[in-house]
Amino acid sequence: MCGIVGILAERQVAPLLLDGLRRLEYRGYDSAGLATLVNGHIENRRAEGKIDNLASRLEREPLPGTVGIGHTRWATHGRPTETNAHPHVTDKVAVVHNGIIENYRELRRELEEKQHRFQSETDTETIAHLITDYLNQNMSPQEATAAALKRLEGAFAIAVIFVGHKNLLIGARRGSPLAVGYGANDNEMYLGSDALALAPLTNRISYLEEGDWVELSPGKAIVHNASDVVVERKIHVTALSGAMIGKGQYRHFMLKEIFEQPAVIGETLASLVDGQGRVALNDLPFDWNSVPRVTIVACGTAYYAGLVAKYWFEQLARLSAEVDVASEFRYREAPMPEGGVALAVSQSGETADTLAALHYAKAQGQKIVAVVNVPQSSIARLSDVVLPTLAGPEIGVASTKAYTTQLTVLLCLAVSAGLARGVLSAERADAIMQCVREVPSMINHVLRDEHHIQELAHHVAEARDVLYLGRGLLYPLALEGALKLKEISYIHAEGYAAGEMKHGPIALIDENMPVVVLAPSDGLFEKTASNVQEVMARGGKVVFLSDKEGLQKSGLKPFWGMALPSADPAVLPILYAVPVQLLAYYTAVAKGTDVDQPRNLAKSVTVE
Repeated sequence: MCGIVGILAERQVAPLLLDGLRRLEYRGYDSAGLATLVNGHIENRRAEGKIDNLASRLEREPLPGTVGIGHTRWATHGRPTETNAHPHVTDKVAVVHNGIIENYRELRRELEEKQHRFQSETDTETIAHLITDYLNQNMSPQEATAAALKRLEGAFAIAVIFVGHKNLLIGARRGSPLAVGYGANDNEMYLGSDALALAPLTNRISYLEEGDWVELSPGKAIVHNASDVVVERKIHVTALSGAMIGKGQYRHFMLKEIFEQPAVIGETLASLVDGQGRVALNDLPFDWNSVPRVTIVACGTAYYAGLVAKYWFEQLARLSAEVDVASEFRYREAPMPEGGVALAVSQSGETADTLAALHYAKAQGQKIVAVVNVPQSSIARLSDVVLPTLAGPEIGVASTKAYTTQLTVLLCLAVSAGLARGVLSAERADAIMQCVREVPSMINHVLRDEHHIQELAHHVAEARDVLYLGRGLLYPLALEGALKLKEISYIHAEGYAAGEMKHGPIALIDENMPVVVLAPSDGLFEKTASNVQEVMARGGKVVFLSDKEGLQKSGLKPFWGMALPSADPAVLPILYAVPVQLLAYYTAVAKGTDVDQPRNLAKSVTVE
C-alpha cells in the first residue's frame, strides 16, 4: 500500500527520492513527503494529494542533503492531510512507515506522560517519539531502534534517519516488505518497499526477512534478525530496469499491460511445459493421489483466479477444491485435512491477509504452493513450492496481465494433477495444452478489434449500474469483470451466475441497464441464451460476448455483440478476460477517471 524509499549517498538525494516515489505511485496513496539531513538537522517537505504537489513544493522550497527518506501514504490512521503525511519528525529522528502499529494508543499515552508532544493523528508518529525517547536515554541510534522495535505490535516496514548521523540509515520490517539496494557506486545504499522503487538505481537487491532490521552506512549493510543477531541475507541480481516500468507508446499502464498479455502468457507457459508442449513442473513435495483437498486462498482479482481454479481442479483432476477470501479464512478456524495442499495466489506475494492465511494453513500441516509474480516475496519464502507468473512489473492498480498469467499457471497445475491422479487422459491433456499455446495468438486477434469495444464503452459509461452474467468457468470472470468496471470507472457493477438472475437481480433490469453476458458456445450455452432472452424481454441492453457459432445459433439481436475465437472450453476464462478488461478500461477513459491510480485503492495491500 504505502511506499518507502531511502537513500544514503554522496550526492543530493531529494531528486532521487522523488523519482523513487513516482515509481511507487502504482501502490496507491493520498499524500507524499521527503525528509533529509541538512547541516546535521532534519528538514522535510510534505504535501497532500499527488506527487506533483510535492514536486511543486520542492521547486519552491528545495531540499538539500545526501541522506534521506521518502514516502507515499495511503491513509489508515488519520485523514489524508499534510499534517498526517510522512515523514514524521522529532528533534532527533525522521521516520517513514508502512503498515499498522496496533498498540500505538498505549505507547502514545506513555510517551505523552513523558512530555512528548504529538502533531498528527497517525500511529507512525508514535514510532518517531518512541525511538527519540530511547535516544534521550543516551542509547545509540542502533540501540534505540532495536529497543523500540521490541515495543511495537503489528505489521510494519520503517526507515529512519537521525540528527547528527549523515552516514546512517536504518530500516526494519515485520509483516511488510522492505528491500535493501547496493549501489554501483560503493558509497551508495538504498531502501525500498520493493525492487521497482530502486530499479534505475541498482539491480543488486537483498530482501529483509521477517523481523530483520538493517543499518546502512556508505557501501555497507549490517542486517540483524529479530534477536539482534547479525545475519547474512543473499544479494539477488534483478532483471528490473527503469525502462520496464515506463508506459511506452500507451496512454496508461493498464492499456500497456493488457497488450503485453500475449507475450507474458507465452513466457509463463514456456516455463511450465517441456519440448513436446506437455506440462513439466518441478518435483512437488507431495503425491497428488494422496491429497484429499486443495484449499485456495487469495484476495481481490487473485481470488477470482482461484474460483476458476476450483472448477479446473474439480473437473480435470476430480480433486475437491475449496476457495476462500484470505481475509476471512483464518477467522473461520477451518479444519484442514491431513495431507492437504494450501494454494496461495498473489500478484505481489506480500498480501497481508493471504500471508496470514498461509501461516494458519502451515500450522494445520498443509503443504504450501504459491502462485506469485515476485519469487523473492514473503509468500514465496513461506511456501514449499513456488510457481512464478512471469508477468513482469504490473503498475496499473487494476490487475490484468497478472490475472491471466495466474490463470495460465493454475490451469497447468490442474492438468498436472489430473494426469498424476489418472483421471485426465493424455489425449485430453494434450488437447488442452495445445489450445493454451494458441491463446496468445487468439488474444492478439481480440486486441486488433479493440476499437469496437472502445465504441461500446461510451454507452456503458452513461450507465449507473451494470450486470455481468456467466456460467461454469465463466461465472468467476463475471465477478472479475464487475470488479474491474467498478474499481476504475466507479460505476456500480455486480457479477452473477446466469442461472441466479431470476433469484433477485432480474428486478434491477430496465432499458438503462447494460448486461454483459459471457456466453461461449459450450455445453451451457443454451441455458445462458435462455437467461439472455429474459433480460431482453425486460428491455435490458445486452452486451453479448460469444464466438461465431454462439452468435449465429442464439438467434438473439443484442444491443452489442462480439465474436471471439473458438477455443477449448478449459481455456475460455483466459481468452474472455481480455475483452472484459478492455471494456472496463475504455469505460473509465470515457468517464475521465484516473485509470492507473483509482481513488481509495492500493496495488499491494500489505495491512489487514
